Amino acid sequence: MSLRQMEYFLAVVEESSFTRAADALHVTQPALSHQVKALERSVGGALLERMPRGVRLTPMGRAFLPHAQLAVRSARQAERAARAAAGVVGGELHIATVHAVAVGMLPGIAARWRALHPGVSLVVREYGSNEALEEQLERGVADLAVGPEPKEWMGPVLRVGREELVLVVPFDDPLAGRGTVRLAELADRDWIRCAMEPLVEGQLVLDWACGALGFTPRTVLRTEHTSTAVRMAAAGVGIVVAPAHMVRGAVGEDCVLLSLDPPWHRPLAVFSRVPLTGAAAAFAELTAGSTAVLDPAPRPQETPRP
Repeated sequence: MSLRQMEYFLAVVEESSFTRAADALHVTQPALSHQVKALERSVGGALLERMPRGVRLTPMGRAFLPHAQLAVRSARQAERAARAAAGVVGGELHIATVHAVAVGMLPGIAARWRALHPGVSLVVREYGSNEALEEQLERGVADLAVGPEPKEWMGPVLRVGREELVLVVPFDDPLAGRGTVRLAELADRDWIRCAMEPLVEGQLVLDWACGALGFTPRTVLRTEHTSTAVRMAAAGVGIVVAPAHMVRGAVGEDCVLLSLDPPWHRPLAVFSRVPLTGAAAAFAELTAGSTAVLDPAPRPQETPRP
């Protein structure tokens, strides 16, 4: 079994066709078929079912697929890491993150990166939750991740700053003239909920905090992405909790941001499966310098409190 054989197998799966996979790989179809058959012999059974129109995975193929994906990703990441160890001179740096960080924080960092390291291009992969981000990084889809600090992580974790979670309301909201609000005042308000809402003690942060105050938030709309939820809040559909930097990046001046009293904060981190070297280390350092302004002063609490 070789890495090339696994790459060929993955190409056939992705294209659902030997012909299209051969074209994508710039090899002949007989050569591709030979390598896939050799792989199947090495694992002891058929991985692909050949059909009149395309191919599909066999049960053995479905079991083999995620491991092949991890092996190929890890090999590519190892190659990038080896090249990066010599310094920030060229190639690609793959970054995994969540949508709110990609929208609100990474654009400015990416612009500074391009000015400082024009020879290293960035590939950003966005995920809908912290759990998905950590799972995909563990599978080797990126060289490092930028997002909320993971609770349990076996690799290196570098805290790079904090983000404040704020309330978003439209300009004509009764609360718009205030700078802060206590959560207990919002028991009778409508809420917009986002699939990316952070967890506290295993619960969605809003359910946890409101429950501690004796009420259940009245949810009127649910979205997949934080930027969509913020736009809905700016239009007056309901209140939403979102990272302050993300709101400014997604909506700008079209809404009012209110801090909670006491304030809600959560730490941000750069983390990886392996020690950060070369381009990855340089990106982590740049991120730390760029995000410190999000919350430079120490705070007594890391997690939201009602």
